Amino acid sequence: MSSPSVASVPETLRSQILADPDLILQDTQIIKALLGAEDSARGRKVVDLRGAAISRLETRLDQLENTHQNVISAAYDNVSTTSQVHRAILTMIAPMEFDAFLETLGTAVPDCLRIRAVRLVLEAEDSQPDMTLNPVSGTLSLLPAGFVHGFVTEGRRARSNPVILRRIAQGSALVYGTAAADIRSEAVVRLDLGPKRAPGLLVLGADKPEHFAPGQATDLLELFCRVCERLVRSWLK
Repeated sequence: MSSPSVASVPETLRSQILADPDLILQDTQIIKALLGAEDSARGRKVVDLRGAAISRLETRLDQLENTHQNVISAAYDNVSTTSQVHRAILTMIAPMEFDAFLETLGTAVPDCLRIRAVRLVLEAEDSQPDMTLNPVSGTLSLLPAGFVHGFVTEGRRARSNPVILRRIAQGSALVYGTAAADIRSEAVVRLDLGPKRAPGLLVLGADKPEHFAPGQATDLLELFCRVCERLVRSWLK
């Protein structure tokens, strides 16, 4: 009786494998298929510790590759954010007059930072400021005395954080004017305008809820706001 025939590897494929075996070793799916065929040949009662170890190492390797990709992605995001903030600062310091500064702060700067709006909030000396100086759709909001504290704390216990990041359902119309309906998250920074002046705020609003959220790093944002603070103080002298 003749033995059953065994399918042979096509000569062309065999020649390619023998000429360059790295082609097989670099393809993880082929390696897995070969190891699976070897396990089937041994039978179910044979435990392959080497195969189990390789499988465990493959899992760890996949985890390391994912971590590596996440680190690279975070690094690119950091570089991109740094570039945006630096560009916004250079744009903000260019104007030579206060009106031009406000216009730049309300138009070009949000474009640099890829957000919906930037607003400068100043407190008046009394509870009824001159509303002609407080255009609803403008960059500058002149609001009653005590507004800054209430806006920052939202009626809660006073916060000491220099930069507050929070998600909101909608922006304040007193701050954002016509852009208020688009705001879903904001960064709120107190401005020290001098010992004889009422406190102010720089408020940055985004139309994405995840743009400003608690727990995010604020170093670059605080740098931007402190530069703005110095500029405003120089204009108000």
